[in-house]
Amino acid sequence: MSDDEDVILVKKPKQVHYGSLEEQEKARLAALAAAAKEGAEDMGGKELGDIQISSEYMELEEEMSRDKKALLEEFERRRKARQLNVSTDDDEVRRSLRQLGEPVCLFGEGPAERRVRLRDLLSYLGEDAIHKKLEEEEARIERDRGREGTWYHEGPPELREARLWIARYSLPKAKLRLSKAQGTENPSEQSEQTSEQSEPTSEPFEPSDETSDACTMATCAYDGTVHLWNFNSESPLASLSGHSPARVCRVHFHPSGRFLATTVFDHSWRLWDLHTATEVLHQEGHAKAVYCVAFQGDGSLAVTGGMDAFGRVWDLRTGRCVMFLEGHLGPVLGADWAPAGHQLATAAADHQVAI
Repeated sequence: MSDDEDVILVKKPKQVHYGSLEEQEKARLAALAAAAKEGAEDMGGKELGDIQISSEYMELEEEMSRDKKALLEEFERRRKARQLNVSTDDDEVRRSLRQLGEPVCLFGEGPAERRVRLRDLLSYLGEDAIHKKLEEEEARIERDRGREGTWYHEGPPELREARLWIARYSLPKAKLRLSKAQGTENPSEQSEQTSEQSEPTSEPFEPSDETSDACTMATCAYDGTVHLWNFNSESPLASLSGHSPARVCRVHFHPSGRFLATTVFDHSWRLWDLHTATEVLHQEGHAKAVYCVAFQGDGSLAVTGGMDAFGRVWDLRTGRCVMFLEGHLGPVLGADWAPAGHQLATAAADHQVAI
């Protein structure tokens, strides 16, 4: 008989415990406490210091950990995602993604992947997320619609007087221009009629009673200052304040010589009465800085061009924008009227001139 045959393998029986292990745990903790007590007695009654021994125990509650809870929530979300009804129309899926503010298409994504992505988003946001987005958009449109509309504010008395003065100045000139265009002008009758109807005349700016020197030139600067000059003096006759700190781009005299227009980088343009050196009009309307301005020969209309690539035609007698000029792809840097009065040209940074 070999040595291998002498080896006898004994199978250890499995011990199966029925019931709770609570009693065994209590017995084990009690044995540990007794052993610790005996060890303390063997040390001759010396204090153990910071060593604390307790026979208390904490029962394990049937509470899931955070990881298990998150895992169950993810399983629940996936279950809801499988139950969501998502349109199989790719155009409808794209519209839904756009309404949710998500990219319509990702790189290498096909209709099936896009549909799965929409289903996952709805499982996070809720099945009625698209409906809520539509309601919010409709509410925003209603709020914006309430803000839109014509609104008026009370202007100074000087503005009303300036509008009346410009109307009395421009109407006879417009009538004369139309008569010339129609070829029905009688020079003698027309000159008499014009002299009777034209109450205001071109009056240059007189800064004071002490001098009769007229303002013949105006300058503007980056710091918002505007100075009025003539050729007989080395110092400015007057300064127009109120633009600072915004930059003043252009100045332009009214055909009557009484008013001066300035364009400002604060999205507005101003009209100044040179008789009193005061601002009579602060006109807004451009979305960006106003760069250029020009008056029609009659003095009734003004055109402005802005850095927003748009031009506007203003009626100085009513203060309304009577024409909106669009078509440029860059800032409008120049504008002027044709002598006929019914045509104007605008030049922009897109290398184009529009008439």
